[in-house]
Amino acid sequence: MKYIFVTGGVVSSLGKGLAAASLGTLLELRGLRVVFQKFDPYLNVDPGTMNPFQHGEVYVLNDGAETDLDLGHYERFTNCVLSRHNNLTSGQVYESVILKERRGDYLGKTVQVIPHVTDVIKGRIRELSDESKYDVVITEIGGTAGDIEGLPFLEAIRQFILEVGPQNVVNIHVTLVPYIKAAAELKTKPTQQSVAKLREIGLQPQVLICRTERALDREVRQKLSMFCSVSEKAVIEARDVEHTVYEYPLMLHAEGLDQLVCDLLHLKTPEPDLTNWRKFVERVISPKKQATIAVVGKYIDLQDAYKSIYESLTHAAASQDCGINLKLVDAETLQDGVDGKLKDVAGVLIPGGFGERGVDGKIKAARFAREHKVPYLGLCLGMQVATIEFARNVCGLEGANSTEFDKDASEPVISLLEEQRGVRNKGASMRLGTWPTKIATGTLAEKIYGSNEVLERHRHRYEFNMKYRDRMNEKGFIISGTSPDGALAELVELRDHPYFVGCQYHPEFQSKPNKPHPLFKGFIQACLAHQAGRAPHDATGPLSPPRVPDQELVLQR
Repeated sequence: MKYIFVTGGVVSSLGKGLAAASLGTLLELRGLRVVFQKFDPYLNVDPGTMNPFQHGEVYVLNDGAETDLDLGHYERFTNCVLSRHNNLTSGQVYESVILKERRGDYLGKTVQVIPHVTDVIKGRIRELSDESKYDVVITEIGGTAGDIEGLPFLEAIRQFILEVGPQNVVNIHVTLVPYIKAAAELKTKPTQQSVAKLREIGLQPQVLICRTERALDREVRQKLSMFCSVSEKAVIEARDVEHTVYEYPLMLHAEGLDQLVCDLLHLKTPEPDLTNWRKFVERVISPKKQATIAVVGKYIDLQDAYKSIYESLTHAAASQDCGINLKLVDAETLQDGVDGKLKDVAGVLIPGGFGERGVDGKIKAARFAREHKVPYLGLCLGMQVATIEFARNVCGLEGANSTEFDKDASEPVISLLEEQRGVRNKGASMRLGTWPTKIATGTLAEKIYGSNEVLERHRHRYEFNMKYRDRMNEKGFIISGTSPDGALAELVELRDHPYFVGCQYHPEFQSKPNKPHPLFKGFIQACLAHQAGRAPHDATGPLSPPRVPDQELVLQR
């Protein structure tokens, strides 16, 4: 078993997750079995209760774990299917240690960061090692070198390297080499000081991935090599990608990173076959068509809040040789009316979310898409606001609402799950993880999926109230997917609309570059058809391959 640890220095948001995912792509294409871990030093048990403005989206895994968005990069860039064992936070570590202490597991010993906290961290790395299904474990350490909360993780890595042998480990440090315009030169001192911070705790990186705006010339590489004690060929330039993050693996391969890592780990592998990856990137960069998609949300000011949705649109559009022009619309700006803000868009997508802010604007956007026959895709809350809008304006249920926004709603078309009624704690208490959906025959959903049962990831508390099913069905509101027992609505569509689909789950968590999710693929096809002013594609063309092997899925019910 070989191990790669990825740390970050100088500043946050340098792209450690993308660097780790891109390296995983290259190693996987060399025939190696790769798995990832993300260690986050924050004290939250998981990011499930964090505001998306602070932390970006919460990425949900098959087993229901609410995790950091970097795990989304890992799953998109490789064939990995991850679980809660692949994400560890300080909150989880200290919770585990304290519970053991309360049970008396430490037999009266004084409980300390070393060895008790570091042992838990090392134990999580060994969990993957002991499975023996992988050749390489890539572990990303969140935060920045020098952060006080990250010290136990770095100390655990130091101990772990001592135990498994340095010949089996590569330390990669992602750092910033800033360009100072006034001096007209790149500065290496921040990287030198960041590496010095790692050395203080006993870690010496063998590879530097240098985020930079300008090319690293020979002199800069030599300087970094000398002062940071790394080989000159291990100073890897990582410029900002020009078009798409999917160029990153190609950039790192051109810099020789994957071959260098294999050499350091004494792994004999063939050159990676990047043909399909290059074709995908070419379709993203130079598409033959363009479509403008409106994303109506409440967190649009932060790119990472809807990261998986934007990536899923990119995957689906590339499959149709199409480029996406995202029109990001703050839902609160639509509360007084659409007023041309959605004019000339090829499709409307409303993502999930929590809380009442912006809901009126989302309802108006859903009405616009319904009345103007604009393709619509509603995800989780996006499905719920479409339901409320239809109930009010088509079925005449003026008091239609969700009990999330009005607990005394006279027509609660969206209501709290029965199992949620006694829940008080917010963390990890929703309906989470992979659940089966039974698709109704003869529906658009059946054409899109090409199957009568699918497995999708969930994260929600509220559901469609089945008491309104027949009344709304009469008006053309079709429940095209349910839980296997028929008790829960999972997928809805409109009878007299080219493509108006809402799902209670989050399909964006299962889309990959060359395997777009069927709902997104169908949505893009419908958008292109709408844009061309012709009948939409019936979605009966070649189906997307399954996103994950069936045997890897972990059902929650």
